[in-house]
Order: sequence, then C-alpha cells, then structure tokens
Amino acid sequence: MTKNPVLTFTPEGIYCPAGDFYIDPWRRVERALITHGHSDHARWGMGRYLATHDALPVMRHRLGEITADGIAYGERRVIGGATVSFHPAGHVPGSAQIRVEVGGEIWVASGDYKVIDDGLSTPFEPVRCHHFITESTFGLPVFRWDPQDVVARQLNDWWRACAEAGKTALLGAYSLGKAQRLMSMLDPAIGPILCHAAVENTNAVMRAQGITLPDTVLANKDVTAKTHARAMVIAPPSALGSAWSKKFGAQESGFASGWMAMRGVRRRRAGDRGFIISDHADWSGLLWAIKQTEAENIYVTHGYTDIFSRYLNENGWNAQVVPTQFEGENLDAKDDAGEAA
Repeated sequence: MTKNPVLTFTPEGIYCPAGDFYIDPWRRVERALITHGHSDHARWGMGRYLATHDALPVMRHRLGEITADGIAYGERRVIGGATVSFHPAGHVPGSAQIRVEVGGEIWVASGDYKVIDDGLSTPFEPVRCHHFITESTFGLPVFRWDPQDVVARQLNDWWRACAEAGKTALLGAYSLGKAQRLMSMLDPAIGPILCHAAVENTNAVMRAQGITLPDTVLANKDVTAKTHARAMVIAPPSALGSAWSKKFGAQESGFASGWMAMRGVRRRRAGDRGFIISDHADWSGLLWAIKQTEAENIYVTHGYTDIFSRYLNENGWNAQVVPTQFEGENLDAKDDAGEAA
C-alpha cells in the first residue's frame, strides 16, 4: 500500500496526485478523466479530457470543441505515476468506472452505475480494488427495481390504452441514456415514436456511432396529434405540461424514474402514470456491486449518503461520506443533455 491516498477529495473534484488528474471535476482543471456524458459529470472548460470512445461523441455534442482522447474498455494507460483503465458501468452507453493504481494500491471511482443489462449500454463489470467510490442515489431498501420486461409491458399497455382512447402518450425521461433505453422497450406496432429535439439530437449522435435505435420522428412545429395519431412522445421531464406539449391535444403524461417508487414524488409530479425504472443501481444492486469489489474502504457520494454509509459500517465495511457536486437522477434538474427543454 502507498503511504498517501491514491485519490483525494478536493474543492475541484476527485484528484490523483500521482497522475496529476481529476475524475469528473466540477471546477476547471487541466486534465479530466470522465466517467460518462451527463452534465453533472462531464462539464465544459477542462484543458484535456479522457473518456471511453463511446462516451466522447455525446460529450462533444454537448460541450462543443474540446481537446479529448478516447480509450477502450480495459485498456491500461500510464499517466504520471498512476496506471488507469476504464471499465463498464452499465449506466448509459459509454459510461465507465475508472480504476486507478499506484504502487499496488487500487482505487475505483464508479461514477453512476447500474448492475442490470439494459440491452443498450455495455453491462456493468465488477472491478476488484482496495477502495471503492460509490454513488447512493437510491441507497434505501425501498428502492428495488422490477425486471425490465415487466416495465416494458407496463409502458406498452399504457401507450396502447392512450392510443385507443384517442390520446397522445407523453413520457418524461432524461435525454441521454434513459430516453434511448425506453424507446428500445416500446412496441412500434402501436404507433409512431416522436422525440423532443433534446432527445432526437442525442439519438442522432448515438446512431452515428453505430448504436441501434428504433425509428423516431423529430417532434418539430409541424408534428402534431393530427399528423401523427396514436403517438408516443418522449421528452425531458421539464417539457411535459409546457406550451410545447399542448400541440399534442388530448394527452396523458407519464414519468419514468426510480423516484416513482416513492408515493410523495408521484403525487408531486402530478403525472397520470409513473414507471419505476432507473439507470442507477437499486438498493440490492448497490450492495451487490460493493461486495463484488472486495474493497474494505467505501466512499459514498451523492444520494442517501448518511443512511447508506451507516448501513455499510454496521455490516463490516469501513465507509465514509465524501462531498461531491454530482446529482444522480433528478427530475427537477435542467435537461441532462444540456439543451433547452
């Protein structure tokens, strides 16, 4: 083991002194290693970026002209006195956990992750380490996800019922990752799939890099309930109930989020339907992932940090809460793709 920590927690972000780089920094730094393209992890203004080849297209779409290098999953790269590698996190396409080794001591910064295979993202792979940095977005026992095929059936049954009642189904979901996962679960025989510009622009980036998605239509000013009957519309949550959504006439709204597991959140969103599905690990998934690492030291970031770290400490781990500016899944945040909703 090295005498000094391989990773430290600074006002700029998670820092590696041996390699002089940061992981998902929230302030401007010279060298940033990025776990995935969501806006709370990949921010504008860094001197140099390093991310997986599959994460970079969306990052460039969101951030504009950046100096960035791509890296393959499992590829090892020496940066200063540290050896780094990126490993699948299963969160969204291109998402990664970042493994950092210095002098035989191994840390893993997991970013955001889920442990089920969604059929779109490269599935999560546990990485053995001594120190593991984990999110806890859904770090309560109440959060337990149903199998994806169960949620797919719920979605399609709702869409079909809306179509038969002459209503448009509007579904609120994050533009990067969640929206594409949901459209891949839909039955296109029911009707057309329409997408808000923030979603459709992300679709175009993903298609250009070889990711297979179902056919979709950009919901521009010329697309209405009259031109596209029986439609499912996928949009950022903030677009539901807005002036933009009124052109779809008679409609029902639904929200797709892990937060729909909480009754109070469902009531506050005032949607017609809530679908419990998340691109973050649930309670069981978090515990499984941590066990698979065989790490003794756990650092808990965004989410139910106090409760989750207390549980870990009571069950044999050495856990502590660390402050970050990551948000996890937030229905009230600006659209994650960085575009106006």
